[in-house]
Amino acid sequence: MSSYLQSFAERFATLDTHNLDLLNDLYSEDVAFRDPLHQLTGLPALRAYFAQLYAKVPECHYRFEGTDELEPGHGYIRWTLQYRHPQLARGQLISLQGCSHLRWHERVHFHQDYFDAGALLYEHVPVMGRAIRWLKGRLA
Repeated sequence: MSSYLQSFAERFATLDTHNLDLLNDLYSEDVAFRDPLHQLTGLPALRAYFAQLYAKVPECHYRFEGTDELEPGHGYIRWTLQYRHPQLARGQLISLQGCSHLRWHERVHFHQDYFDAGALLYEHVPVMGRAIRWLKGRLA
């Protein structure tokens, strides 16, 4: 693992509701953050997003599985997220694989996550989840 990406992953994995100030060390003030459900610009927006996320999710852990540094300041981190939300999957632990595309100088200024939004959220909502699982089965 690249030393920068390894350090970023280790520090990111410690984030929770009590230490969101760590985002100041990880991200630049003008960070652009994207995932399949959100598009945010600026550290204040990112901080508010994580505050809301961690307030609603009582259990959230990342396992980082590898990195690829394409060139200095540009790379990917592969991860598995395990989380529990009281209103999804009857409160059971949910596991999701994805990767993060990062660009950085001293801190990350671009972060884009790639993952299956259905596997994160929609498949775990009672009626919608059954319909999505049925549809995936039909398409397979």
